[in-house]
Amino acid sequence: MKRHHSTSHVRVHNKTAKYTIERPLHLGAALAGDDTLMAGYTAYGMPLGAAFQLRDDVLGVFGDPAETGKPAGDDIREGKRTVLTAIAREKAATAQAAAIDRLLGNPAIDDAGIAEFRELLTGTGALAECETMIDRYTAEALTVLDRLPAPPEAKTALADLAIAATARRL
Repeated sequence: MKRHHSTSHVRVHNKTAKYTIERPLHLGAALAGDDTLMAGYTAYGMPLGAAFQLRDDVLGVFGDPAETGKPAGDDIREGKRTVLTAIAREKAATAQAAAIDRLLGNPAIDDAGIAEFRELLTGTGALAECETMIDRYTAEALTVLDRLPAPPEAKTALADLAIAATARRL
């Protein structure tokens, strides 16, 4: 795995997986008085949290503002460094890399610039690779969930959460 993936992978796990998915599951297990599920919830929650963050990053660039509640291109304007943009930057040819550097973090980027940035993410294969990562992390979480000694209704709710958190909404 190349450096950008490792650094971004750590950010994804620390940023979202822990506080958005894993910790709430731990709190639920603690409130239920079932400490035996802690490790299983970590094994489920960490890949699901990573998939959720990756989906959020994709939606930050490609999502419909009516669905996401965020203006189109805000992540680009802010220069948000995501796994998606890191993959694109690494895979980019020289001219593509220059365009990414010119557009990412440009607070005055217009609709044409946003469209160009989206094309760069698609053209470099970064979007497809990110979607593959989302699918892999989601599948990992669901595989772990299937083996958890949790009640069936809990497993159903957690499976529904995995789908809702990672569904394609482009």
